[in-house]
Amino acid sequence: MIGRPKLVLASGSPRRLALLNQGGIEPDSLLPAEIDELPMKGELPRALATRLARAKAEAALQAVRLDEELRGSFIVAADTVVAVGRRIMPKAEMLDEAAACLRLLSGRNHRVYGAVCLVTPKESFRQRLVETRVRFKRLSKEELEAYLASGEWRGKAGGYAIQGLAGAFIVKIVGSYTSVVGLPLQETIALLSGEGYPVHFGWLSAV
Repeated sequence: MIGRPKLVLASGSPRRLALLNQGGIEPDSLLPAEIDELPMKGELPRALATRLARAKAEAALQAVRLDEELRGSFIVAADTVVAVGRRIMPKAEMLDEAAACLRLLSGRNHRVYGAVCLVTPKESFRQRLVETRVRFKRLSKEELEAYLASGEWRGKAGGYAIQGLAGAFIVKIVGSYTSVVGLPLQETIALLSGEGYPVHFGWLSAV
């Protein structure tokens, strides 16, 4: 697209891409960052989300600097952390891991921390952190087994995807729905707009 600066999304997540698209923004490139996402000893959930979003942005910036076509792009990176109190939930990869997460979330409140980090063409960093409270219904054995059988939990923080089947488990949400999905959209758009990115450029052809 001619007439706007380039934008890189430092993620391979189809959910984050879909959310940016929902906001009328189409990234010029996707640059997933391979970083160690394990929490540091004693690291709190909100600090972890903020640190990982920044690390992903820095990794993408290194790649952008080496790419003549992308040099000087805006970069958007994000991370999502699910926590019960100070306990950070893993991104479930194994069935027993997902089952343990869901049993812990069943019938109680938890928090989702969505961090976004923007790198400007002048390589300034801007960050936002969004905290959302989510309450799960108490899951029956049948519901738990059916959800685990679906496989939807794989690779998801806390072992669930709110935009999928697990949406049926949500009693209440206080905060940002898009942040729980994977990218706090309003905050991301505000960061981009505040740094001069033409966020409404794609709206002209959206209808």
